[in-house]
Amino acid sequence: MMATAVASANNTVKLSMGLPGCRYDHLFFSGMAFAMLATVFVGFAHTYYLAGVFRAPLPSLTIHLHGAAFSCWILLLVTQTTLVAAGRVDIHRRLGIAGFLLACLMVVLGVLAATDSLVREAGPAGRDPKFFYIIPLTDMLIFATLICFAFRSRSNPAAHKRLIFVATTALLIAAIARWPIGFVFRNAPAAALLSYSFLIVLVAYDLWSTRKVHRATIGAAAFLIFVQQIRLPIGKTAAWHAFASWVQSVAR
Repeated sequence: MMATAVASANNTVKLSMGLPGCRYDHLFFSGMAFAMLATVFVGFAHTYYLAGVFRAPLPSLTIHLHGAAFSCWILLLVTQTTLVAAGRVDIHRRLGIAGFLLACLMVVLGVLAATDSLVREAGPAGRDPKFFYIIPLTDMLIFATLICFAFRSRSNPAAHKRLIFVATTALLIAAIARWPIGFVFRNAPAAALLSYSFLIVLVAYDLWSTRKVHRATIGAAAFLIFVQQIRLPIGKTAAWHAFASWVQSVAR
């Protein structure tokens, strides 16, 4: 009773200040999950989803498993945000454990898929495969780090969902780089910049809903951008090329 009264009082204060508070959180995060789903579908529609998923002509079983796991993550994200919006937090929490295990599997498969591409010397046209190897690896680093923090903060819903949101944003570059649009197709730096629009929308929502940017948004977005920017000069160093060459020789 006391907790209910305090929560009601806090909501009253927010409304009196003209702050929407978290009344629209369910709508916002559900909408953004569907936007991410659309982003991934458009990027991989031609080569994967409309090509029959497991019947798609992918180069190896590892890439098939990688695609299936990452697709399940996006679908799980939509499911989880929908469950919260529907008030089924109990199911959301039970699925959250499975989601964490799926995230761990995704990191393993992501590294294996990146290494598989390195061995095949695959990648965007005109890009050195050894340089490009750093891009999926650092995406997995960002995703894994933010998911760990999200799991630790699952008792803090505001921080938890923002960390999940930014972690998933790190996965969108591969999809955006496959959009049938000239300036982003197979262009990882351009795709990374375009993916930042999701971060900008999150910051704008924080400012609109609470008149300040949540510290989870600041920390997670800063970490994502920092890693994605420093990886480009690192990927051009002799040390990184030596490491990639070593991985390539061992994997073969």
